[in-house]
Amino acid sequence: MPLLFVNNRRDGARLLSSALVIFTIASTQLDHAWGQAVAALSVVICLYWGMAYRRLDR
Repeated sequence: MPLLFVNNRRDGARLLSSALVIFTIASTQLDHAWGQAVAALSVVICLYWGMAYRRLDR
């Protein structure tokens, strides 16, 4: 199992949806430097957690 991720689908879905919400909020603030930084970081986390989520069995 990858680091920084849980080992069940329920908690994985919660983590992934939280990261997607943070990305959505940050993407509305792309005209600010902090919005760009948070959006870039959160999209990387979303991709990583999305790939980890797909590898979970149950």
